[in-house]
Formats: sequence, structure tokens, C-alpha cells
Amino acid sequence: MDVTNFCYGKDHELEDLGGGIKRRMAIFADNAMVVEVHFEKGAVAALHSHPHEQISYVLSGVFEFEIGDQKKVVRAGDSTYKQPNMVHGATCLEEGVLLDFFTPHREDFVK
Repeated sequence: MDVTNFCYGKDHELEDLGGGIKRRMAIFADNAMVVEVHFEKGAVAALHSHPHEQISYVLSGVFEFEIGDQKKVVRAGDSTYKQPNMVHGATCLEEGVLLDFFTPHREDFVK
């Protein structure tokens, strides 16, 4: 994998995932990845799991996260952690943006 030390947002379009969710790939290497995810109010990231560790930092908006058997509301400045294979999802209560960090990187996100 070619590693880059700089990533410019202008070089990466927002990808429309449908359902009021858009994603912009940021920088990644073998062991880490950052992804910007935009949500419209009411958009739902369905419950799912994956073998990656994930941290979500709330840049803006309000979200209700379900992680395992817990549901909590988070706002700008808050963050969440999802262990590998932990079932999780989110509902956007007020339009917002998440910054998702994955380790290792999500090969399924890289085109």
C-alpha cells in the first residue's frame, strides 16, 4: 500500500450512501483510517458489526447511538468506542457530522 502523509478534502468527493448519509474518505494506512460521515436529520445507520475497532467523534449534530445493549445520546464534542464485532448503529436526531476512526483500515471502503 502506498502511504501518503497528507490528504486534502478537496480531492475526495462526498459519496452518497443513500438514506440521508454521505461519506468522505480521508486518510488511511494499513493500521488506521479516518472517514467523515454526514447525516441528515432522521438518517439511520442500521445495526451492524465488523472486525475493526471504531471510534466516532461527533463534530456536529446530535445522535442516538446503540452499542451492544446500551443506547445513549451524544452531541458535538462527544465520542463513542465500538469494540471489534460489537453490534452498533446510530440515528441522527439533529443534522450532523461524525469523524470515524478505524483500525485496521476498512478495505471495503477503499476503491
